Amino acid sequence: MKLYGIASSTCTGRVLLSLFEKEVEDFELVIVNVRKGEGKKPEYLRLQPFGLIPLLEDGDVTLYESRAIIRYIANKYEGQGTALYGKDIKDRAKVDQWLEVEGQNFNVAIRSSLGVVSKPPIDEALLTETLGKLGKVLDIYEDRLSNTQYLAGDFFSLADLSHMTTGWKLFDKYKQGSILFEGRPHVKAWWENISSRPAFKKLLEMI
Repeated sequence: MKLYGIASSTCTGRVLLSLFEKEVEDFELVIVNVRKGEGKKPEYLRLQPFGLIPLLEDGDVTLYESRAIIRYIANKYEGQGTALYGKDIKDRAKVDQWLEVEGQNFNVAIRSSLGVVSKPPIDEALLTETLGKLGKVLDIYEDRLSNTQYLAGDFFSLADLSHMTTGWKLFDKYKQGSILFEGRPHVKAWWENISSRPAFKKLLEMI
């Protein structure tokens, strides 16, 4: 198995986390730095026509899009490591639902904020606006997490995992967590829980 990408990429990191949680050791990380144009090389474009990362090669299976890849990994290694899809079809449905929430709501909002804080000088008015939009998403999370330990239920899953790399960049690296967690104690507890997992610490060491 080959994973093309770079650990500091939020999307590649999402896949690495799934491999670590499933205790998969037999894979190779092939460094592809798209910022240096490496994704546009003809040999890479034959595998990933959009020229982006990550890309997974596993025998005759070639996959891109990180959320598709983590689903594949969770299914292939269902019998080992963390049960990232829960125990039954009802759990799986909830996991898939919250993966969609992450991709369609959380990810859109958090990337807007990351786009502001990662390019100094920071436009404070724009940051307030983007954090406000993310806060509305997190208000829904707060309500959900007041009833369950994790997003899909009382088990850690792909749904939680998919938030971790973008969440870390905004909440911790760019230190916006104290603002966003204010008045959202369940979101704060959830984040402190998932970001303390050994798999995540392993990823941070790679970064």
